[in-house]
Amino acid sequence: MNKSWGYHLILDCNGCDPSAIRNEELLVKWIGDLVERINMKAHGNPIITYNGEQPYHSGYTVVQIITTSSIVAHFIDEPASVYLDVFSCKTFDPQIVKDIMREYFDISNYKEYYLSRQA
Repeated sequence: MNKSWGYHLILDCNGCDPSAIRNEELLVKWIGDLVERINMKAHGNPIITYNGEQPYHSGYTVVQIITTSSIVAHFIDEPASVYLDVFSCKTFDPQIVKDIMREYFDISNYKEYYLSRQA
């Protein structure tokens, strides 16, 4: 029996609260809360940067290295959407991630992909 090397949750969220996804202070709070609530450990501080160079792709990107891999989110201003990847060799509950996304960003709907990774 092959054991999975890692677990990868991909959420493509739309209908988000535009003011929330543009609030850098809220993004800092969100990533810290996400890491804690899925029982991970942050490795260093998150990288949060705004890229406004490309129309229709402007928004914040958040990268948080965790001891078991990484969390990466792209927040797109227009349309108000979020593309989130949570990847870890340690298991986590995808429902907690979805609940946090609703709580912080008031997402109206999402597409979800959950992969068990093995080379």
